[in-house]
Amino acid sequence: MTEIKPDRTEGTISIAVFPQENEQYICQISSSLSDRPDEQSNFYGQTKEHALAIALEHLADEYREKAEESQNIDSLAVEISDFGEPINKYYHVIVHYEEISEAESKFEAVHNTMIGNTIVENARIAAIEIAPDIEIEPLERSGE
Repeated sequence: MTEIKPDRTEGTISIAVFPQENEQYICQISSSLSDRPDEQSNFYGQTKEHALAIALEHLADEYREKAEESQNIDSLAVEISDFGEPINKYYHVIVHYEEISEAESKFEAVHNTMIGNTIVENARIAAIEIAPDIEIEPLERSGE
């Protein structure tokens, strides 16, 4: 089991979801983390779960970007061993893609999104270098 060591990020993230008069929801995230200014952000959704998902994805995206930038890795650099061989490293690659799709059904919306390479071409992709023994379970496609 991995030993947990405290770092310099301290504080809390508070999340509250409120119904609106238009039958939609607003999710407010407030943070007192030391690496984030004390701020409040609002995210809107069709349901409480939708608003919460949008808010959490925004927060995750912010931290993925910080994690990637903090490594300051030249994406084209290849480390070479003493024997002149390239050294393979491990990366946690996260692909995020969102769109608003107008379609006749949920199936059509998903199908139209999956056609071609639109997702990969337009996605935000983070590649974070990791240790080979880190305990990360990649997300799997749900419902299959």
